[in-house]
Amino acid sequence: MLAFGGKKVQQVLGGNGLGQVLTAVAVTLLVRLFSGPGPVISPENEVEDGDDRDEKDADDGEAPVSGKVFPVTIRWSGITCSLSDKSSKSVRFLLKNVSGEAKPGRLLAIMGPSGSGKTTLLNVLAGQLAASPRLHLSGILEFNGKNASKNTYKFAYVRQEDLFFSQLTVRETLSLAIELQLPGISSVEERDEHVNSLLFKLGLVSCADTNVGDAKVRGISGGEKKRLSLACELIASPSVIFADEPTTGLDAYQAEKVMETLQQLAKDGHTVICSIHQPRGSVYHKFDDIVLLSEGSLVYTGPAGDEPLAYFSKFGYHCPEHVNPAEFLADLISIDYSSAESVYSSQKRIDGLVESFSYRLSTIIYATPITREVLSISGKKTATRTVGRKSGGWWKQFWLLLRRAWMQASRDGPTNIVRANMSVASAIIFGSVFWRMGRSQTSIQDRMGLLQVAAINTAMAALTKTVGVFPKERAIVDRERAKGSYALGPYLFSKLLAEIPIGAAFPLMFGTILYPMARLHPTLTRFAKFCGIITMESFAASAMGLTVGAMVPTTEAAMAVGPSLMTVFIVFGGYYINPENTPIIFRWIPNVSLIRWAFQGLCINEFRGLQFDHQHSFDIQTGEQALERISFGGTQITDTVVAQSRILLFWYCTTYILLEKNRPKYQQLEPPLHNHNKSHLKLEEINNDQPQPQPLEPSQESNQQLESQFDPIGPFILEGAK
Repeated sequence: MLAFGGKKVQQVLGGNGLGQVLTAVAVTLLVRLFSGPGPVISPENEVEDGDDRDEKDADDGEAPVSGKVFPVTIRWSGITCSLSDKSSKSVRFLLKNVSGEAKPGRLLAIMGPSGSGKTTLLNVLAGQLAASPRLHLSGILEFNGKNASKNTYKFAYVRQEDLFFSQLTVRETLSLAIELQLPGISSVEERDEHVNSLLFKLGLVSCADTNVGDAKVRGISGGEKKRLSLACELIASPSVIFADEPTTGLDAYQAEKVMETLQQLAKDGHTVICSIHQPRGSVYHKFDDIVLLSEGSLVYTGPAGDEPLAYFSKFGYHCPEHVNPAEFLADLISIDYSSAESVYSSQKRIDGLVESFSYRLSTIIYATPITREVLSISGKKTATRTVGRKSGGWWKQFWLLLRRAWMQASRDGPTNIVRANMSVASAIIFGSVFWRMGRSQTSIQDRMGLLQVAAINTAMAALTKTVGVFPKERAIVDRERAKGSYALGPYLFSKLLAEIPIGAAFPLMFGTILYPMARLHPTLTRFAKFCGIITMESFAASAMGLTVGAMVPTTEAAMAVGPSLMTVFIVFGGYYINPENTPIIFRWIPNVSLIRWAFQGLCINEFRGLQFDHQHSFDIQTGEQALERISFGGTQITDTVVAQSRILLFWYCTTYILLEKNRPKYQQLEPPLHNHNKSHLKLEEINNDQPQPQPLEPSQESNQQLESQFDPIGPFILEGAK
């Protein structure tokens, strides 16, 4: 192959320099792709030298969940998160000096109005806050008394969006997740037992053999998807479970079922933390502890139930009877934007509540330090998550991912049917327009037009399909790679192989119908080469779609960038502008245009050996003369195959680089900054012996200090209460 390179290879992708550089880069990346080690979940998860051997044996990560959950208490103090604008002239605080505690065996809910910082706080605790140079994050975060940077405990994070491969059943999804995350389970019986245990635990038995589904094909319900997300996260037996608004998009019944599941997980010994907007009353009573946030500030943290109501009643805020406590609390800490006066009074009320709670915070947080001895009283040891091991081998990951990719591609009936219909319809339309072309002089232009249209149609069909699907799939892959389930190399290679049979079917279908209708060069060998060229082009276009999907954040952006990039390749595709007339600064584009190489190969395959009718000496008599007119003379189909292979390899290597480079990065927690410029609006508790509770007023001392700045706080009335 190396010997074949020579002069012919130099003609491809830019001659001596560019072609050799691209080849060297591609080969280097391929070596890394196939020989790289398996993923390590994260370096910070390695076991510390001083850990007990008993702890290591207790949580070796190779065995399935045995029902034993190791307790983890999370404490945070002074969490402050600020976001500056692009010019760094103004700063907006997302969190302001927030403190709290989450204990094992208890369900903690982070509540507050929209924009209060619920998800931000949850992401900070889970270490999942996306990094940004405009963000500044500071505070103290401890797991069982240890700094968060030394955290070695397993945790699960359930996001708002439930992303799965739609064509897999619930059972298949769990089974593949177990094989990827727990390679130590080798027997099928043990794996099936583990799957059944999770199905029963999460209430998914009734839908175990139902496809997950998506927007195109109906599958399991929203509540079942949320519980499936929990099941996938519970595979590794995490000590802490984070759930970001798990009831979003669910009806009241499904929302309560999901919260029942979280409550049961807490009773099993997990530390469960969730953010939630405004739960129904029955859901609120499932919480053991709550954190109330308003505009990033802490209004209350502590036990849930009636204790928050009793606390706020001391300031004159009483929850009316037969009113959902969650609604009362949400209205109490929300700003009323109905008028300037209501904004002023509600803002003043919230500021007072925030300042009042900060004075009693020290009696709630860090009352007793967490030590290993304290946690051992219950007979349980604190076990670090010894998951600094590698996942299954490269080839095991590859075969598992190949099986999943094949099931997803082959079962996607709606997409495959649409692509098949479009291929058949396009072939019939083009075949009808270019019906049975003859050998006249005008047929030369017709043949070139048909071949250019065939190249464009094949490339666009493959590109649009890929850019419409891959951005969503990338989110799943990023999540699974973050858990250390597999490496990037096995994933990309398996995806390439799994899509070859399905991806090749549609160009072959298109060529089989179009070729005889247009009466192109009527030999079987030429027909086989025609189908081979457009099939190879289809794979190259699909690879380009992967690169676009890896480069942009959303499907909408990919659908805008992909066709725009393809349009440039079409312009320099060899039909609209002759390569010899291309401006110097653009002459590299035809060398990397998959449209151009496909069109060149199709023209060589069609015109070489053809004889045309002619009446004048200046008429084109042979196909070779026609090729000379478009600067394709002296080239071979082999050049096209080599160029398309290089383009395919280039786009796959670029996709690998982008996916590796764009791995999610998370904001680091810095030491807290002590701010002594605090306001002094402290609220006095109202004597409970008073016959009639009065609206909350500032203390006398605060009134003297702030009399010139604040008016008395008006009464708070819960909307809808009488």
